[in-house]
Amino acid sequence: MFQLKTNRWRFSRRNGAAMFMVLVALSTMTVPSRSAIAQTAADLHESERSDRVTGGRVEAADFEANEKEIRVSLNVPSFRLTLWQNGKEVKSYFVGVGVKDYPIYIGQREANEIIWNPAWIPPPSAWVSERNVRPGEFIKASDPRNPLGKMKIPLGDSYLIHQAAKTTDVGSLVSHGCVRMLRSDLYDLAEKIVAARSAEVPANSIAAAKRSSRTLVVRLEEPVPVDINYDTLVVEDGILHIYPDVYDRGMNEPSRLRTELRSSGVDVSNLDDVTIRKMLSKVTRRTQFVVDKRSIEEGRALEDGRLIPLIRTTRAMKASKRK
Repeated sequence: MFQLKTNRWRFSRRNGAAMFMVLVALSTMTVPSRSAIAQTAADLHESERSDRVTGGRVEAADFEANEKEIRVSLNVPSFRLTLWQNGKEVKSYFVGVGVKDYPIYIGQREANEIIWNPAWIPPPSAWVSERNVRPGEFIKASDPRNPLGKMKIPLGDSYLIHQAAKTTDVGSLVSHGCVRMLRSDLYDLAEKIVAARSAEVPANSIAAAKRSSRTLVVRLEEPVPVDINYDTLVVEDGILHIYPDVYDRGMNEPSRLRTELRSSGVDVSNLDDVTIRKMLSKVTRRTQFVVDKRSIEEGRALEDGRLIPLIRTTRAMKASKRK
């Protein structure tokens, strides 16, 4: 559980040698610990969009400024990050996540601050050798070798949400254990968090940070909960979604799918193992298989089911990035 504190933010701008060293510490990104990687490989977390969680319907709502009850969830196999307010979906974004060798942590995290124009200190990792930098080197926000882009939202233990390097990062395994978002989406998420928590940061300070490479830090006295889960089999609003098992965790197995359907109140008496295996085999790295539960119950899962992209078209994402 999260300890309640005063719902008040404060902002600061780093200047001077002493504050420079503080920024260095904040910007350090280390190699994930063995325990964190083991946890990523072992824990199971259910999607917050599952009918078992929502009661059968994901409720949507317009964002409300100064309404402080917000949280963030991410289901890794769907590459979908959602901002919730008072238990209702405000907005969802497509993201990129950590590669298999450096996976994103699965479990509960929290966001305590938002940093515009973050510096980066490369960790001692083989992944770093591909970026023409040295481990421990201080990389300024303005340096093109800095992979963090215009913003980062730390999640603890060096895990971050930060800007994507390119449009194709979205829907891909691309990062060193972090979540990547298109810049326009990341700005939108951050500014909604600031507005929800009535942050004491002038809008012109944020605008200036966007225009320049000067670092701006907004700290949150009460953290925003961030739930990162790994659910490849989700019944949402009566529709079964089979997502790719991107980390090869053995999730898309017939027995698991049958159990998921039964626990979601779906009659599987007309669903045999041959059909289940065919359903699972249709999923590719960049597609999902979807079918209405009524079709499953009527024995028409393959006939009525369809394969659709995990994320929206590249053209639409490029348009979003330009905003």
